Amino acid sequence: MAEARNASTIMLVRDAPPGLEIFMMRRHIRSDFVGGAYVFPGGAVDPDDAVDESICAGRTEASASAALGLERGGLAYWVAAIRECFEEAGVLLAYRQDGELLDTSDAAVAARFRALRRDLTEGKLSISELARREGLRLATDRVHYWARWITPEGQPRRYDTRFFLAVAPAGQAAVHDGRELTESAWLTPRAALEKAERREWMIIFPTLRNLMLVRDLPDTAAAEAAALARSRVAAVEPRLVRDSDGIRILLPGDPGYDTGASATPSSVSELLEGSLERALQDDDGTP
Repeated sequence: MAEARNASTIMLVRDAPPGLEIFMMRRHIRSDFVGGAYVFPGGAVDPDDAVDESICAGRTEASASAALGLERGGLAYWVAAIRECFEEAGVLLAYRQDGELLDTSDAAVAARFRALRRDLTEGKLSISELARREGLRLATDRVHYWARWITPEGQPRRYDTRFFLAVAPAGQAAVHDGRELTESAWLTPRAALEKAERREWMIIFPTLRNLMLVRDLPDTAAAEAAALARSRVAAVEPRLVRDSDGIRILLPGDPGYDTGASATPSSVSELLEGSLERALQDDDGTP
C-alpha cells in the first residue's frame, strides 16, 4: 500500500462584482495525477519548507503544529502552501520590510519575481533563500487552516493534504505556470460547481466538497471568518468501492465504509464521475 505523502493546498479567494471568487487551474492533461482536472494551487510538502520561523509572520512552529494536531513540523505545511501558490499561481503571500503585502504591479518588480518564481520552481532557489534575499516575511498569518483530506487506500499516489484558505493580495495577478497547469480562471464557487455538474470541468471529490463549503459565502471577510471558526478539523479519508454502476465513494459513517472491499478506478474519468455523483448526492445545502 502506498504511503500518503504530506501535502498542502491553498484556496485563494478574492472579492469581485459577482461575489466571492476562487482561483482554479487545470492540470496538464498528461499529468500522472488527475490529468485534466481543475484544482487549487498545491503540492507535496518538501524538506526545504521546514524554514526558520523568523521569516514567518504571526505563526511559530509550536502554534502551527498545535493547530494541525502535530507534535512538530506544522509550520512547513503553511510554508508549502505559500510556496506552491507562488510556483503554480504566481502569487507570493509575503510582507515587505515596511510591513505591507508584496505588490508586483510595477513592471520591473513583476519581471524580477517572475525570474524568482522560475528559479524556485526549478530548484535553483529555496523559499527561505528567496525570502531572505528579498527582505520578505512569509504571510503565514494570512493563511488559514481549512480542511484535511487523505487519498483513499489502494491508489498509486496518496496524499495527506491540508487545505488552507487565503485572500489574494490586491497588488498581484494570479496566473498558471503554463507547464504543470495549462489553464486558470477566477470564478465563483457556485460557477465552478455548475461547470462540474455540466461535465465542462473535471473536479475531484475533495475539491468539490470544499467548493460547496464556500459556495454561499458572500465575500472574503466571511470566508476568513468561516476559516477562523473551524477550530476542529477532522481528517476525511474516503473509500472507493465498486458496484454495478461503477465506482462509489464512501465517507466515514456511511454503510459499508468499514466492511466494503476497496476498489481501484479503471480511469481518471471513472474516478471523477464517481466524485461528481457523490458530491451531488450530498449537496443538501449544508455539506
